[in-house]
Amino acid sequence: MPHWLSLILTNNTMKELIIYHNNRCSKSRQACSLIEDKGINAKVVEYIKNPLSQKEIKDLLKKLNMKAEELVRKNEELYKTNYKGKTISETEWIKILAENPILIERPIVVYGDKAVIARPAENIFNLIS
Repeated sequence: MPHWLSLILTNNTMKELIIYHNNRCSKSRQACSLIEDKGINAKVVEYIKNPLSQKEIKDLLKKLNMKAEELVRKNEELYKTNYKGKTISETEWIKILAENPILIERPIVVYGDKAVIARPAENIFNLIS
């Protein structure tokens, strides 16, 4: 058994694994399947159905160690139509992401005070090892 998996399965003090998931996204489904296949219990947050607050987005950005604009899905039509080429502040991006969760890159997996965008899904192993 890999070291990271034995830690999760045996150490009750370990933090909860959380995945911010969009079921319509194949990469997000792959990450959920990978977690499930490894027998890891994770809290699944369907952030499209239950949008994140600005504070939750700020917390995620801190855990991801990135700026809000880096979290934006630039291939989304909404981005191309409304935001591409514009100068937008960090605060404005956070508000935009809270109001338009479809623009948030996915899936995001959180473990304790760290997070990764699980593209590819194997990035999860870097987070929990």
